[in-house]
Formats: sequence, structure tokens, C-alpha cells
Amino acid sequence: TVWSSVQAPHGLRANLSKIFGVPFAKTRIVYMDGSGCYGGNGNDDVAADATLLSKAVNAPVRVQWMRQDEHAWDPKGPQQLIDLRAGLDAQGNIAAWDAEMWVPMNKPGTRPMLSIDAAGMAQDHGQGAGLMTQNADPPYAAANVRVVAHLIKDTPLRPSNLRAPGKIANVFAVEAFTDELAFAAGADPVEFRLRGLKDPRAIEVIKRAAEMFGWKPRPASAPRPVQNGVQVGYGFAYARYKQAENYVAMAMEAAVDRATGKVTVRRVACAHDCGLIVNQNALRNQVEGLIVQTLSRTIHEEVKFDRTRVTSVDWNTYPILRFPDAPTIEVALINRPELPLYGAGEAAAVTVPGALANAIFDATGARIRTAPFTPDRVKGALAGD
Repeated sequence: TVWSSVQAPHGLRANLSKIFGVPFAKTRIVYMDGSGCYGGNGNDDVAADATLLSKAVNAPVRVQWMRQDEHAWDPKGPQQLIDLRAGLDAQGNIAAWDAEMWVPMNKPGTRPMLSIDAAGMAQDHGQGAGLMTQNADPPYAAANVRVVAHLIKDTPLRPSNLRAPGKIANVFAVEAFTDELAFAAGADPVEFRLRGLKDPRAIEVIKRAAEMFGWKPRPASAPRPVQNGVQVGYGFAYARYKQAENYVAMAMEAAVDRATGKVTVRRVACAHDCGLIVNQNALRNQVEGLIVQTLSRTIHEEVKFDRTRVTSVDWNTYPILRFPDAPTIEVALINRPELPLYGAGEAAAVTVPGALANAIFDATGARIRTAPFTPDRVKGALAGD
């Protein structure tokens, strides 16, 4: 019997039964409340540690990883690289879109656990990072579209499916690049998106977000003026999650301190359509939480490692968004009771980095294409690096 706050107790039960040769019917996982996660964290490994030690001493064993253990040894969100090219026709419409991505491949079997390998016991050596190739194609009309995914067999760190796997980076690339196309066409970013869409639900979330935010059409122009060393800009992003589920549009106001490179998000307006709404308060909480968590991932969170170990093992070396930096968030929920409902645990996340990158460009005229948007990266972008 194992007590754990593991995300997938049924999978852990089957895996421990297989590894330790205990009949499935005699293997029991008791779920306990613990720190939440979106994807695999260290809970499977801790359960394997406890089982291995209990088997060795023939007595109950309690194992607890500390913060440094968890940050060092749990599976990590997978790396991604996206390369985009596009062309506009004489009317400023997208004539061709070409995307290539490099992402970890998914391998059959269960993700290996550390102590089982260390003990020399047989186990699966699967690799799972989630559905990482979705949303690299543009949601906007394009005469020619090509998307190629290059699957990487091995990675330096064990990858895990992190919340909205693949889609956050892909939509970041698509929406930041769409802004570049709007700039090249001399068009307002919102207007440019609207003229490439026919789906009325897509059009409605974009218009609702722009209206809530107080978006004023603005063709491509010079960066915003510097006031007390700070430039303030406005960014926009849109996505239909997996090109088949929720519709999300987001406008964002951000301030960039040119001296320090610090980015502060001041306010966010988000319109969200997931079909039928069952519990409005729970849905609003989910969307707000997605925005805050993904802002943290976009501005701060970065796993660092050398050739031997992970080096970002505490809240100083792996900083997260803190309360004073949380923005004002306004959410419009569009209820469609005649339509099926979709889950809302991931969709609003995907528009965050694109909207922020576009706000940084609007403020400063600098494009930032690598997340997280740390002060050093922002200063590098401002310097034209």
C-alpha cells in the first residue's frame, strides 16, 4: 500500500505492481492531497523510493523529498524550438506560412523512475511530453501552409507533460509572428487578425477582449515614449486551443524598465469561450489562475543545469511571480448552453506569452523570441542582440 499525492494513481499502481512483482490485486494506491501539479512531478519517484526502502527493511517507510530534491530531480517541462517563415501578398494577406519545430518525441512505456534505475531493476524507459505539435499552424486564412515536426529521440533531462504541453510555445511563436506580419502590412494587430478569420466565435472573443481592454486601433508606428525610464505597450493574442476546442483572446498592458530589463504586466483582459458553462465561478478562477501561472512561466521560470546536475533548486535560482507583480485581470466568459462543454484547465495559458511579447514590442520596438523574458534577455533585445 502506497499513500501518495501522485497525479495518476492508476498508472502508478500498475507500474509498481510490474516493477516489484506484486500482484495487481494486492497493490493499492491511496491518494492523498498534496502540492498540485499539471503533469508529472516527483511523486512517482518518491513512491518508488518508499516502496524500495520498505521492501528492503520489511517495514513501513515514509519518504519526503525537500524543495531542493524536487527541483533537482523531478521531470521537467520539455524544450521546444520553433522556426517560422511567412509571406504576404499585395493586399497584406498571408500568402504562405512555413513552420518547423523540434520537440522531444513520445516513447511507449512509463517514464523511468530514478531509484529503480539506481537499484539496477528492470523498468520501462518510456518518454512522455504530451501532444506538443498542435497549434503551430495559423488560425488565420493563409493560401499555403506547411508545418513540419522534428521529433528528438533523447533529451538531457527527463521530460514531462507540463500544463498545455506544446501549445504555449507554439501559440507564442504563432501570435508573436502574426504581430510581425501585421507590422509588415502596416495594419493594426487586432484588425489584421479579424480579417483573417471567418469563425463567428473567434471573431467574438477577439472583439470582446479588445472592447474590455479599451483597445484603440494603432497601425505600425514608432515605439512608445520613455517616461521615467519606463515604456508602456499593449499586446494582443488569440488562439483556438488545439484548433478544435476553446476560443481565447487576450489583450495585455506591460511596462518595460529599460535600465533593469524588468517587465511588469499591469493589466490583462481575456475573453474565453469553452461552450456550455457549468460553474461560472470555478471557470473564472481557472482562467485567472492560468493567466497568473503562465505569466510566471513566461517572465521568470527557467530550469538551469550543467553537465552533471540541475542548478536551479530553490526559489532564488528558480524564481516565480510574486503577489506584488500580479496584474489586474478582467475575464469575460461567453456561455453557449446549446453547445458541448470543454475543459478549461489549459486553454487560456496559451495566449499569455504572445500577448506579452507583443506588448513589449509595442512599448520598445524590440522583439523577444525566447522565454522566459528575463531582464538579461529583455536588455539584450533592447540592444538588438
